[in-house]
Amino acid sequence: MTTEQSVIAATPKPPYYAVIFTSELNANTQGYGEMADKMVALAEQQPGFLGFESARSELGITVSYWTDLAAIKNWKQNAEHLVAQKLGRELWYSAFKTRIALVERDYS
Repeated sequence: MTTEQSVIAATPKPPYYAVIFTSELNANTQGYGEMADKMVALAEQQPGFLGFESARSELGITVSYWTDLAAIKNWKQNAEHLVAQKLGRELWYSAFKTRIALVERDYS
């Protein structure tokens, strides 16, 4: 039996923030997977990043966790992330929505 890292983010005691990105892909997904992997690796290097969870079927949902609103703003304005956002709007997504929420409680 092998041990694998949980796909549920190990977040600290609240409060912290969640960025919930919900999307529908269109038929053109060329390059999408590579860019998504690149954005995860880049986000993990950003100050204030706490972790993420992601699932995709017909609807994709990615939740990233951050220490504060300033960290989220800095991530949104990251130059490489701006390129990915532009490509998402122009090439990959037929619809998307971003929501930012304060996490006040969490439990297992």
